[in-house]
Amino acid sequence: MEQTDVTEKKQTTGDFFSGTGSILKTLGYFDIFHYPLTREEIKTFLSAAADDDLFDQWLAELTTERSIYYFNGFYSLHNNPLLAYRRKQGNERAAGLLIKGNRIGRFLYQFPFVRAVGISGSLSKNFADEKADIDFFVITKTGRLWIARTLMHLFKKLTFFTGQQHFFCMNYYIDEKSLLLNQQNIFTAIEVKTLLPVSGEKTMQHFFTANQWAGKWLPGCSFRPQEKKDPSITWLKKLVEWMFSNKAGNLAEHYLFRLTEKRWSRKIKKEKRNDKGARMALITGKHFARSNPDDFQEKVLALYQQKLSAIRKNYQATAAISSAR
Repeated sequence: MEQTDVTEKKQTTGDFFSGTGSILKTLGYFDIFHYPLTREEIKTFLSAAADDDLFDQWLAELTTERSIYYFNGFYSLHNNPLLAYRRKQGNERAAGLLIKGNRIGRFLYQFPFVRAVGISGSLSKNFADEKADIDFFVITKTGRLWIARTLMHLFKKLTFFTGQQHFFCMNYYIDEKSLLLNQQNIFTAIEVKTLLPVSGEKTMQHFFTANQWAGKWLPGCSFRPQEKKDPSITWLKKLVEWMFSNKAGNLAEHYLFRLTEKRWSRKIKKEKRNDKGARMALITGKHFARSNPDDFQEKVLALYQQKLSAIRKNYQATAAISSAR
């Protein structure tokens, strides 16, 4: 991963990807997800700062020369109005799911040793397709991640009986010792900057402070605030935490970590797939656990590199035709 990140920076800091190229670069990333952007969103996710007048000049130039297209308030690399329609439909579905996601996130915050919960994935970007999940990012107390994760996933098993399992996708766990993310690239920068805090405001602020590096990738994008105050901690959460805040808790933590590693090692070896057909994977350590089906992050970064190469070639070809005229 570190090699990928370094290569990406070398390939995207040239003169082409400043100015109008920075807009193409931003649209190129979101084009991987077939997601057109508004003017404000492009400016927010731009890799370099620009004043409004200059930015609007770049947009007008790219639109005039048909390097980008504008439909119903959205910009895209493709001359396809259906992308704008798809996005609007996804935004409408997301509105209802965000209400549910906030409610579930506040419920998950009551599990023992959970210190913060945020909504991640496509829903944090205000989009949901017909088979959308609700993805959660969870921060736990140091040294109790595996107890917290096990309890939460035991509960998730119960949701299969009611068909609600897609609303409880706890995909990414870190504990308070691992707030700084080791993988620092455009993918993780966007995920951190668009993370929607639900509960655990103080801990989430510590997480954002630890990951200020994301601002180097997205200088115009601010971390998102938590909208509601944290719910009061229940007596049951306090009781369970007291019961496992000792040597027995340390032993349970170590046992559950090793047990989960073995179970997932078998799943990966057998190439088990989830209900969407993606090859399952869980990357683990004592202080973190993250789902990575079908090497999703690595594939996105590889596709991004392909997009950048294609954008550069297309832009150069367009410029050559314009010069010939």
